[in-house]
Amino acid sequence: MAWSLTGRLVHYLVLGVCCTLLHAVPKLASYNVDTAKVSVSGISSGACMATQYHVVHSREVMGAGIIAGAPFMCSGGLVATAVGTCMKSPSLISVTALEAITSSGAWFGNVDATYHMKNDRVFIFDGTKDSVVNPVAGQKVAQYYGHYMPSSHIKTVFNINAEHGMPTLNYGGACDQLNSKTYLNNCNYSAAFQLLNHIYGGLQAPNSKTQANGQFLQFNQDEFFHLALPSAYSMDSVGYIYVPTGCANKQHKCRLHVAFHGCKMGRMFVGEAYVRHAGYNEVGDLNNIIILYPQVISTATNSQGCWDWFGYTGSLFATNKGFQMTAVRRMVSRVIGSSSSIVG
Repeated sequence: MAWSLTGRLVHYLVLGVCCTLLHAVPKLASYNVDTAKVSVSGISSGACMATQYHVVHSREVMGAGIIAGAPFMCSGGLVATAVGTCMKSPSLISVTALEAITSSGAWFGNVDATYHMKNDRVFIFDGTKDSVVNPVAGQKVAQYYGHYMPSSHIKTVFNINAEHGMPTLNYGGACDQLNSKTYLNNCNYSAAFQLLNHIYGGLQAPNSKTQANGQFLQFNQDEFFHLALPSAYSMDSVGYIYVPTGCANKQHKCRLHVAFHGCKMGRMFVGEAYVRHAGYNEVGDLNNIIILYPQVISTATNSQGCWDWFGYTGSLFATNKGFQMTAVRRMVSRVIGSSSSIVG
């Protein structure tokens, strides 16, 4: 049906406003970051992405926090395996096979040499009440990482009665119930602090009155994609970064942590609930840790807004040539002010 002149004018006006708002989102800035102090973490699909990013770029990452996740390449690039085996029946996972896949990836240059993980530190959390990801998956993650680093570098927490979600100190729904509105669980336990403290060591812990007084900023994710818009790879045009007070003036060496949200936890689903209330910002402010929050959206191939851990962006999703992987690495390189050329 043909549009009226008024309808067309309204349409173009809306497009113009949208474009103006998009261009108003600033570029991601660079900061004074210790390049040897970059780490990652995530919840659910974000945990799988954190593992992928850690393994693929282990030369540049010193540790990972895995909340309700699965081992590297667990899905084999198949959504049926991701749901059926990795989430529901992780006892069927062959960690030996995943280690062989990792070695093959390193041999072909698709992931960093695995010896880079030998000094890394990994934190693994699975709630006993998790109805989405079978907690046994966490044991498989620990078994996988145990092949590459000393057991003393791996901390597991499998004894808290938490449902599927991010355990926080004092925000969200009941710890032992599925809070599908935000997937943030008030467990009187800060997983953000626990994982960051295990990775870095000696951190100052937040309490219920700690406030994040640094800069909470949006940034434009478009510029980190060179072949198409972010939406082509199920990523948002907007991401977030939290810059602690002690890092904003760029006079002090700070650390950088990338926090990957889970399915249905991105801006498209929960607004700013995760990036403001998951607990990372308070820890970051107390300890000069910049927190980077890349964002994923829902698309036809990814209706729940998950990070790609089962191949919906292509067969190279868990390699240094993966579209999401490359974009996030470009973001990391921008934050740390790296001049190195990243191809992809």
